[in-house]
Amino acid sequence: MASFDLSKHLDNIYASFPEARQKPIIGITANFQDGLATMTQAYYQQVVDAGGTPVLIPPVADKDVIINTLEGIDGLLLSGGADINPLWAGEEPSPELHHINARRDLPELLITRLAYNRQIPILGICRGIQTMAVALGGKVTQDIATAMAEQEMAEAENADKKKKNKDKEKEPVAPRQKVVKHTQDCERSQPTHSVDIDKDSIVYRIYKSERIYVNSFHHQAVAEPGTKFRVTAKAPDGVIEAIESKEFKPILGVQWHPENLEADGRKLFEWLVAQASNYKLAKRLHERVLTLDTHCDTPMFFHEDIKFDQRDPRILVDLHKMTEGHQDAVIMAAYLPQPKMGETFSSKVAFDVNTPMEYADFIFDKIEAIVRSNRKYLSIARTPADLFEDKRKDRKSVMFAIENGIALNHDIENIKHFAQRGVVYITLCHNGDNDICDSAKGCDTNHGVSKFGEKVIKEMNRQGIMVDLSHASEQSFYDALEISKTPIVCSHSNCKALCDVPRNLTDDQLRAIAKQGGVVHVTLYGGFLRSEGEATIRDAIEHLNHAVRIMGIDHVGLGSDFDGDGGVVGLANASEMINFTLALLKNKYSERDIQKIWGGNWLRVMAQVQKN
Repeated sequence: MASFDLSKHLDNIYASFPEARQKPIIGITANFQDGLATMTQAYYQQVVDAGGTPVLIPPVADKDVIINTLEGIDGLLLSGGADINPLWAGEEPSPELHHINARRDLPELLITRLAYNRQIPILGICRGIQTMAVALGGKVTQDIATAMAEQEMAEAENADKKKKNKDKEKEPVAPRQKVVKHTQDCERSQPTHSVDIDKDSIVYRIYKSERIYVNSFHHQAVAEPGTKFRVTAKAPDGVIEAIESKEFKPILGVQWHPENLEADGRKLFEWLVAQASNYKLAKRLHERVLTLDTHCDTPMFFHEDIKFDQRDPRILVDLHKMTEGHQDAVIMAAYLPQPKMGETFSSKVAFDVNTPMEYADFIFDKIEAIVRSNRKYLSIARTPADLFEDKRKDRKSVMFAIENGIALNHDIENIKHFAQRGVVYITLCHNGDNDICDSAKGCDTNHGVSKFGEKVIKEMNRQGIMVDLSHASEQSFYDALEISKTPIVCSHSNCKALCDVPRNLTDDQLRAIAKQGGVVHVTLYGGFLRSEGEATIRDAIEHLNHAVRIMGIDHVGLGSDFDGDGGVVGLANASEMINFTLALLKNKYSERDIQKIWGGNWLRVMAQVQKN
C-alpha cells in the first residue's frame, strides 16, 4: 500500500542524494501526435531499471533549445515511431510510404547530428536507427515488403540469365531465404524472428551470441548505413537489424523494440547507461582538468578565409570542435616548409613574403586577427597562468609556436623578437637539415647541432622559449640535450619501439629526455603510429602506454598534429578529444595521471623554462 507521509518520502530522497547525483541523464526523444508529446512507459522504465535518469526531449527544432538539451544530457535514446520522410535522404517518397511524422523529423535529425559531433552515447530504436542513418548520410528502405519483392524479381531475372548461360555458370544458384514478416500481431514482448550478429560488434559483446530472437514492428528499415556506420546484424532475409559507429564512438542502432523485451531488452539500455556514465565522468574531469594539445598546424589554412568561429569542414581545429571535444587550449604552430638545395623559401609558400621570419609573423598576425574577432570566447595565452585564467573565464586559449628554426633567418636577435610575440617553443628543424641542426629525414649536413645551433639553443634558454626536438636527428637530439640548460620537449613524437620510422624516438632517447626533466607528447599521424594498416585511437594509446612504461607518468602528453596530417579513427579532429580521456579512463589512469597527461607535465616544463 502506498505511503501518504510526504516527509518520509523526502527523507528517502535526501538520504540517497549523493548517489543519485551520479546517475547519468538519458534524453529520450518523444513521440508527437494530436498536439501531444508523449513517451510510452516501457522506454523510461527500462532506463530507470538500467540505472539512468530519463528525461523527455520534445520535438523542438529551435537551435538554442537543442544545444542546451545536449549540454544537459549524458546519453541520447532515439525512440521508435512513424516513418521518416525520405526527402531528408534525398529520395522521392514512394507510393508505399506510410505515415510520416514531420514534427519529429528535423528536430531529431539535428539532435542526432549534433550529439554525434559531441561524442554523446546514442542508442537508436526502430525509427531511431533510421534517424541515425539519415542524419549521417545513409538511406532508408521506404517499404520493406516492396523492397523485398523488387529484390526477388531482380534475383529471379539474374537466375534466368545464369540458366541461359550454362557454359559460363555451372554452379547451382543458392535458394533465397524466405522473407521474414516484419510486423507481428502478438504481444510486443514476444520475439517473432531471429537476428544474426557479427561477432566483432557491440551487440555481440552485449548478448554474447551470434543469434538472438527479437520482436518485429517495422515498416521502414535502413537501406544504406552511410560512411559513418557499419552493419552488424541482419534478419535472415537480409534486412539490416543493427548498425554501429565505425569510429569507436558509443553509437548503436537496432531495428527491433528492446524496450518491450523486458530483461532481455534491458541489456541494450544497460549498455547505453554504462556508456553515458563514462561520458559523464569524462565531462566532469574536463571541468576540473586543463586540456592542452601541444601541436596543430591549422594556421596553414588561415589564408583561405577560414571560419574559425564556425564548424568549418576544411580544418580539424576550430572554436566549435574545441567546444564539442571539451578542449581548453591548443598550441598553434607557424609551420615553415624546408627549401631544398637551389629553392628559395618564397617559392615554397603561397604568400607574398620575402623571408621565413616575415612568413612566421604573417601567420601570427592571422591568428591574432582571428582571436580579436572572437575575443569573448578565445584568447592568446603566453604562460601557464594565462591558460588557467582563460579556463576560469570559460575562454579557449591559443599559444604560439614555430615549427622549423629557419624562421630565425640565421639571426640570434630574432629569438628575442619571437619571445616578445609570445612564442612558447621552436621546433629546431623540420623534414630537412637547416642551419641549426640535422633532421631525422636529413643528410647529416651538420653532424648534429651546428655551431650556430648551439648559440640558438642557449639564447632560447635565456629568452624562456622551449627547445622542441620533434623532427630532429638522433645526433641532433643528444647534442641539444647536452647544450640546453633547461628541459627539452618533443611536442609531437612517437615511440620507435612500436613503429620503426626515423621520426620516432628510441627507448634510450625517451629515457634521456625524462632524466633531464623533459616531456614527449605522442602524436596522431598514422605513419608514426603503425607501419601498416589504418591507425586508430588504440594505436595512440599504445604509444602513450609505452612511453609511460619507459619514462614514467610525469613526462608524457598529447600533440595531435591536426591539420598537419594528424588525426586517426577515434581521434579525427578536436571535437573527438574527449575520446582520449575516455580511453585513458578505460586504461585505468587516475584523475591525477590524466591531469598530467593532458598538459600538467608540459606546463611544469614551460614554467621552468620561462622562469629561467
